[in-house]
Amino acid sequence: MSEETASSASPAKKKESLGWMEWMIGWSSVFGEILFQRITASHLQNPLPLPPVNDLTCIVTGSTSGIGRETARQLAEAGAHVVMAVRNTKAAQELIQQWQNEWSGRGLPLNIEAMELDLLSLASVARFADAWNARSGPLHVLINNAGIFAMGEAQKFSEDGYEQHMQVNHLAPSLLSVLLLPSLIRGSPSRIINVNSVMHSVGFVDPDDMNVVSGSRKYSSLVGYSSSKLAQIMFSSILFKKLPLETGVSVICLSPGVVLTNVARDLSRILQFLYALIPYFIFSPQEGCRSTLFSATDPQIPEYWETLKNDDWPVCPFISQDCRPANPSEESHNTETAQRVWEKTLELVGLPLDAVEKLIEGENVKCRYGAQEE
Repeated sequence: MSEETASSASPAKKKESLGWMEWMIGWSSVFGEILFQRITASHLQNPLPLPPVNDLTCIVTGSTSGIGRETARQLAEAGAHVVMAVRNTKAAQELIQQWQNEWSGRGLPLNIEAMELDLLSLASVARFADAWNARSGPLHVLINNAGIFAMGEAQKFSEDGYEQHMQVNHLAPSLLSVLLLPSLIRGSPSRIINVNSVMHSVGFVDPDDMNVVSGSRKYSSLVGYSSSKLAQIMFSSILFKKLPLETGVSVICLSPGVVLTNVARDLSRILQFLYALIPYFIFSPQEGCRSTLFSATDPQIPEYWETLKNDDWPVCPFISQDCRPANPSEESHNTETAQRVWEKTLELVGLPLDAVEKLIEGENVKCRYGAQEE
């Protein structure tokens, strides 16, 4: 065999990071959103007016603070049945009582409840999904809002052994989305809404090293966070392809913008001080939840979803902080990596590769983290 033939037969070199041009474009997207989000979103009302939602049942994760809290409150006040999926159900119950008192005399009592969900435990995710599916009722909107950005902290792992950003921001919401498919199909037309971030633009995912422990990349909280957000888009894009139009289940990722939330509590004191100096550029939680509410309720979203599917678009719908369709990063279009992320994610969360297909057909699927049969 000639050297030329041997060279052409050799496998392509594995991509180990973003190229410098991708990196620069990514950071320009980040700083562009910080500097210009108020201008690009200036056409939006605050709070965002909602269409009729009285017939909707919505699950909102991480809804005791920040964007999730505003999302849950506004959906409930608009008439939706809202389920606050949270770690601290006591805090959620206190919020519910507060909202009911404030709403008293303005209409019917808010239809809102709290259920326990800890995204740092995949067993908790499986228990939540089992409990909800056991109701045999419809689910119209799943809002995967909860997330962490432990800025500046050392690398930490969940009780399941996974890097905390990857688990909370990607693995756990992915497991929840798949396990709740039976209820979402019952609620068709329904939507899975993933609160993502412009920071995915500087993320890179190695499906063979999702915990960032191999040493090929130096871990930082920024690497952990941005990688988890990119992984979420990639997984959502494969789910977008696998869900037939007939199911009526849409999958959407979105950017809320740069928002003043509890993420700031994880910053160093110096960064918290600087964060507080630029309130003009930073959205309030009420402003930051607009793209979530838009994605969850706008009647044109299913049509947009259908158009992208018919055009064989490689990534799932992505809504920007100004409530307009946007194109996520170039790396998110890497369909080969996205497929590997899909397969690795299902492996890590304990689901078979054909889980989605089986659930669509009405079959039962066993999760490694679910309740064990006697």
